[in-house]
Amino acid sequence: MVYTVTFNPSLDYIVSVDNFTLGMTNRTSSELLLPGGKGINVSIVLNNLGIDNTAIGFVAGFTGEEIERMLEAEGIRSNFVKLRQGNSRINLKMKNIDGTEINGQGPDIGSEQVEGLMEQLDALSEEDVLVLAGSIPSTMPDDIYQQIMKRLSGRNITIAVDATKDLLLNVLEYHPFLIKPNHHELGEIFDVELSEWNDVIPYAKKLQERGARNVLVSMGGKGAVLLAENGEVMAGEATKRTVKNTVGAGDSMVAGFLAGWKKEKSYEEAFCMGLAAGGASACSEKLATEQEIEQERKSMKIQYL
Repeated sequence: MVYTVTFNPSLDYIVSVDNFTLGMTNRTSSELLLPGGKGINVSIVLNNLGIDNTAIGFVAGFTGEEIERMLEAEGIRSNFVKLRQGNSRINLKMKNIDGTEINGQGPDIGSEQVEGLMEQLDALSEEDVLVLAGSIPSTMPDDIYQQIMKRLSGRNITIAVDATKDLLLNVLEYHPFLIKPNHHELGEIFDVELSEWNDVIPYAKKLQERGARNVLVSMGGKGAVLLAENGEVMAGEATKRTVKNTVGAGDSMVAGFLAGWKKEKSYEEAFCMGLAAGGASACSEKLATEQEIEQERKSMKIQYL
């Protein structure tokens, strides 16, 4: 079973507003309401690819209930820890106004609730996959990823981590199966600017040297680079189709990679599926379907570097 962790899930209210004017009443020209959060995005794309998974984390109030209902309607299992106070956040995304977003704070998460999540994770076995994705709410310990990986160390659980800077660096000693920084995040770690495939390789190798098994670097319009634990280095171009919505594209890449790996235990197939899923989601209003991913996969070309 694959488990995805989203500490601070949301309802994402995605709108278009024509001729937006500050200080005036503006009306939407299109609306979309979706469950949000990086781990939840991974769950949705895994489900679309036929990979059984469970979304876990924390939910609260009527918005939390709606997140669970929407996932259930998509056929996605969830087992969130219920918070007694507050509401899961609502994020407003204005997609046609330079990607403007207003993200809610979300509910307070106490130590008792954190321990409840930890007890869920204690039940994982070496047959399971765990995805840790996204930022950490201010009310939670800022080393929670590190705590989780330390608690699960030595149990041969496949763990993927999609986080930034210290959140990522602090888990490397526990040898995560996969990490997926983008090239901006990788450059921020080492205080360099990275723009081409060959630029990212030496810095991705540094993360491998610190403990990461596989380093998948997403590069937006430049595609992605994979440094696999078997020593292979491969790169692939981004989709050639029209990009409509980049929200969730990186999460889709993680889901595609894990789906490809689970099905064939091949890093090349995992990388191709990751690229295809990321590209297909970027070209869709929602997260990519299996058909869209398979269509993108047909035109996929990779190079060994």
